[in-house]
Amino acid sequence: MNTPQDIPVETHPWEPFVPEGARVLIMGTFPPAPKRWSMDFYYPNRTNDFWRIMGLIYCGDPLALYDAAARTYRLDDIRALLTRHHIALSDTGRRVRRLAGNASDKYLDIVEPVDLAALLRRMPGCRAVATTGEKAAGVVAALTGTEVPRMGCRVDGPGGIAIWRMPSTSRAYPLALERKAAFYAEMLRSVDA
Repeated sequence: MNTPQDIPVETHPWEPFVPEGARVLIMGTFPPAPKRWSMDFYYPNRTNDFWRIMGLIYCGDPLALYDAAARTYRLDDIRALLTRHHIALSDTGRRVRRLAGNASDKYLDIVEPVDLAALLRRMPGCRAVATTGEKAAGVVAALTGTEVPRMGCRVDGPGGIAIWRMPSTSRAYPLALERKAAFYAEMLRSVDA
């Protein structure tokens, strides 16, 4: 029988995406296995709702960032949107073990979290950290010494940064896309206020 120590440790495949003037850092947990990727960037799984949420909020169309013919997302458009709206992306896990061999946060052992303090030093204008689910929220709370906020709510973090817990963008999370987008839009509006 395998123990967690027998399971290989994976290192995050991407550097954090930090555009100049970043005001919000959105953090998931860790990407799925490469076989699930439709692009080489954050939230690469076609069935994840993250880019649909961003398309709905900023373009009024959940498929605005998706290229149906190529069955992938428009990465240049995504990077431009993130840069224009000062949104940084990272994940909370830098090194992990997949205890069940899948992307489920429930079976993800975070061996080494991201260095959140160092990441925030790269973003002096950051006003909020928003997590895309319960596991990421727990990691950020541990790293910042804060409580885990209720879903859709915030707590005050170090240096006056708001720590938000957003609904999971996984399709397994039982909330309609429009409701998910409403939570994200509220958080994003608070950063721009």
